[in-house]
Amino acid sequence: MEQEILSKLAKSKFRASFHLKEKDIQYIKDKGLSKMEEHAYDFINKRLKPAVIPNDGKQTPWKGHPVFVAQHATGTCCRGCLFKWHKINKNRELTDVEVEYIVRVIMAWIRKEFNNY
Repeated sequence: MEQEILSKLAKSKFRASFHLKEKDIQYIKDKGLSKMEEHAYDFINKRLKPAVIPNDGKQTPWKGHPVFVAQHATGTCCRGCLFKWHKINKNRELTDVEVEYIVRVIMAWIRKEFNNY
C-alpha cells in the first residue's frame, strides 16, 4: 500500500521535488531509522492527530528534520493534504490505525531516500 501511494505522489511535480539533504542523511546515520520512526510517531500524534489543529496547514516546518521533509513529500504535512492524498477526513481525531499508516508512508519515503543517497 505504501508503494502505491508513493508512486502517485511521485507523479506530482511539487511532491517529487522534496529530497533529503546531506545533513538529513547524516542525522539519520547518527540517530538511526528506528529513532526517525519514533520522531514520526511523536510529530504525527502531536501535530496531526487532534480533531482541532489551530494552525492547520502551517504546523509542519519545511526543513530541519528528515520527518518534516518526508511529510511534505508524502502529503502528510497537514489535514488538508491528508484528505487530498490519503482520503483521511478532517475535523476529527485520527485513529491509531491512521497514525500507523501515516508513519509507514513517511518511513517508506525516508528509507527510499536514504537507500538512494
